[in-house]
Amino acid sequence: MSPNAASPLSLAAASGADIPALMDGIGRRARAAARALGLAPAAKKDEALRAMAAEIRAAAPAILSANAADMADGEKAGLAGSFLDRLRLDGARLEAIAAAVEDIAALADPVGRVLATFERPNGLRIERVATPLGVVGIIFESRPNVTADAGALCVKAGNAAILRAGSDSLRTSSLIADAMRRGLASAGLPEDGIIMVPVKDRAAVGEMLKGLSGAIDVIVPRGGKSLVERVQTEARVPVFAHLEGIVHVYVHAPADLDLARRLVVNAKMRRTGICGAAETLLVDRACAQTHLKPLVTALIEAGCAVRGDEAARAADPRVTAASEADWSTEYLDAIISVRLVDSLDAAIAHIEAYGSHHTDCIVTDDGAAAERFLAEVDSAIVLHNASTQFADGGEFGFGAEIGIATGRMHARGPVGVEQLTSFKYRVRGTGQTRG
Repeated sequence: MSPNAASPLSLAAASGADIPALMDGIGRRARAAARALGLAPAAKKDEALRAMAAEIRAAAPAILSANAADMADGEKAGLAGSFLDRLRLDGARLEAIAAAVEDIAALADPVGRVLATFERPNGLRIERVATPLGVVGIIFESRPNVTADAGALCVKAGNAAILRAGSDSLRTSSLIADAMRRGLASAGLPEDGIIMVPVKDRAAVGEMLKGLSGAIDVIVPRGGKSLVERVQTEARVPVFAHLEGIVHVYVHAPADLDLARRLVVNAKMRRTGICGAAETLLVDRACAQTHLKPLVTALIEAGCAVRGDEAARAADPRVTAASEADWSTEYLDAIISVRLVDSLDAAIAHIEAYGSHHTDCIVTDDGAAAERFLAEVDSAIVLHNASTQFADGGEFGFGAEIGIATGRMHARGPVGVEQLTSFKYRVRGTGQTRG
């Protein structure tokens, strides 16, 4: 199909389909494709991924046109600025999407890795070997890049992906998915390895959360708090997710001021609408005299609204009073809460009380304090002297990420190709029987 042709998937959206029957069919097609992808050699998967990147580039005019229509509808509907920023594509962002797919192709194949080997006293030789998860369901809002990132990561790990885009990005995401399906087909792999749910009806989400009669092995939500809460409450299959990114930067007493100022402004203001953006700044009372005012001033001058405790308000009259709710708020906007804390122990206690176990950072020249923070803060990602905006699978060298998980089972932190695998045991014997 020409990259400028109307997508058969998007055309299906107007067909008034029977949602349970439609979704059941999608589940069966994805499960069949997953079987083939799970057995595909690494070279074949990589060929498909490179073809996907080429097809995305070839379809750029149609994708950008569809995105302009999605953006216009989003603005008319009054979508929040953070959502519009995630929805917006231009030539550079679309090229970055295609390049990320190529980066995933260049990664080592995660399937078939021997994770452990051991021999039992009876002579049995046992290997633990990485295997695909199977079918991954991804439910997302306003992020057309998730179509490519999730689809490519799933294929690399030998999984099929069922993608359900939000109504705000369905035009854009459907054309990206179509391009990726063409890439799969050109490499001789089943195009149903990537399936975009072709309807806006929210009943489709409910069917996915039920597991599509056992077809879906894991669900990954990417979106706002209400979406993630629904998924975590209703899903009958495992979920990789984080509910909120309440991210802290703690400036410890022996912190270089220039370094702290640079890191704090970047952590908050580089992109305010991503889950790794800092939402709370904690400043040690021992360095408040020298550090608090310059840090607050730098944030305000960068265009950030500051809500603070009494000390922060005394440092700059432009700071407004923080309420109790501010300490547990994910703003996803140019707003930050600022609080003075008495010590490293107090900072860790604040993060434990108000944080979301996503990403937290300490800025300090004290190596022992940094190691304590890294050991004791129970978050998926903890950093020392680095911006929290590095909470990203691409920055971790994963090529991309399907999301960030804050749970403690299986996957935690950026979910890349290795986290999209499970394992099985291969046991080799010489006729052993059990007495």
